[in-house]
Amino acid sequence: MFSTSSGLLERLRHPHATRDWDRFVDLYAPLLFAWADRLGVPRQDAADLVQDVFATLVEKLPTFEYDPAKSFRTWLKAVLHNRLRAWRRKGAGARRVGGDSAVADLPAAGGPDLDAAEYHAHLARRALDVMRADFTPDTWTACWEVVVNGRSAAAVAADLGLTVNAVYLAKARVLRRLREELAGLLD
Repeated sequence: MFSTSSGLLERLRHPHATRDWDRFVDLYAPLLFAWADRLGVPRQDAADLVQDVFATLVEKLPTFEYDPAKSFRTWLKAVLHNRLRAWRRKGAGARRVGGDSAVADLPAAGGPDLDAAEYHAHLARRALDVMRADFTPDTWTACWEVVVNGRSAAAVAADLGLTVNAVYLAKARVLRRLREELAGLLD
C-alpha cells in the first residue's frame, strides 16, 4: 500500500515525487478537461491546453503555500484561465476558439465552473478510483459495502469471511487514506 502522512499538495513539494504527480494528474486531468469544455475549447485543443496547465503546475506547486482560508479550486481555475489567455494571445487557439476577440470575452475565474458540490464529488470519485489499487480486494470491498452500499459490518464480515472488527478497520483505513489524499484539495 502507498502510505502517506500528509496531503497530496504537500507531497508535490518534494523533488522526484513522480508517483504523486501521476496521482495528481489522475485526479485533476478530467476536471481540467471539463473546465476547458465549459469554456468552449475544442477537445483536440484542450489536450494541449491541459498539458500546458500541468507544465505550469510542475513549476508552481513545489513552492505553492496552501492557505486553508483560500480555495485551491479557485487558484487552479485561475491557472487554467491564465494559460488559456496566453495560449489565445499566441494564436495557438485563435483560429478554432473564437479568434483574438475571444480573449476579451473569456470569463473571469468565476465563470463556468463546477459548483463546490460537483467539485467535491468529482475529486472524491477520482481519488477513490485511483486509490482502489492500493488496497487488497477484501479491504476495499469491506469499506465499499459498509460506506457506499450501507450494509452492516456484520453482514459484510460474514460475506467476506472477516471479523466485524476487520471490516471496521478496513473502513477506517480507506476513509483515512481518502481524507489524506484530499487534504488541501477540497475547499
